[in-house]
Amino acid sequence: MNALTAINWVEETGSTNADMVASIRAGETATEGAWHVARRQSAGKGRQGREWHDGLGNFMGSTVVAIRKGDPVPPSLSFVAALAVGQAIDMTLEGACRPKLKWPNDVLLDGRKVSGILLEMVGGHVVVGIGVNLASAPQLVHRQTAALSDHRRAPDPKAFAETLADVFARYLNAWRSEGLAPVLKGFLHNSDHYTGAPITVHDTDGSSIEGTFYGLEQDDGALRLRLADGAERVIRAGDIS
Repeated sequence: MNALTAINWVEETGSTNADMVASIRAGETATEGAWHVARRQSAGKGRQGREWHDGLGNFMGSTVVAIRKGDPVPPSLSFVAALAVGQAIDMTLEGACRPKLKWPNDVLLDGRKVSGILLEMVGGHVVVGIGVNLASAPQLVHRQTAALSDHRRAPDPKAFAETLADVFARYLNAWRSEGLAPVLKGFLHNSDHYTGAPITVHDTDGSSIEGTFYGLEQDDGALRLRLADGAERVIRAGDIS
């Protein structure tokens, strides 16, 4: 584990993200590279207000990034997190199953969701919350889910946390020193997205729009959707299928 990385473990909390957000709002020092990880969560949450299901033996943790002048736009840290989670899973499974990334920050095993990522901006910092199904996956009506234990023995959460923290630190450094373009290139390389692929974008209000994938905006990673009439739409929020 990198010497700059510190992982604080707690047995149970409501939400590791909420803990970190509250700490920053209270004026406590937020050390970049530090992680806050819980063995159990009672009030975990995901993107768009969804509940993140707790599971003993899974990974549930948060870290913080202090935004500096010249950094890429803060929301693009979701691509950093997705890449880090994907690589940490790949390293842990040792080729048993290759993870795939899906815009904006989904990590999939055999097409099924294995991770949740949530970014929250507070006081010039971004709190990055990550959940990974190591030992078990929840049964959801609207989405197929997976766990690393589907492919080999579930890893020890502490070992996985150390791997993830190290990989995240490397991608964060690349995001800062090289800019967003290489991060987006890596994201697409590890995804099934390609120009001309048919996709449907689902909005939070239940509406949807169909088109084809036409790349990502290089300044923030927004999805470019080519419509049937040739027009383009830039999508910054939503789910795709």
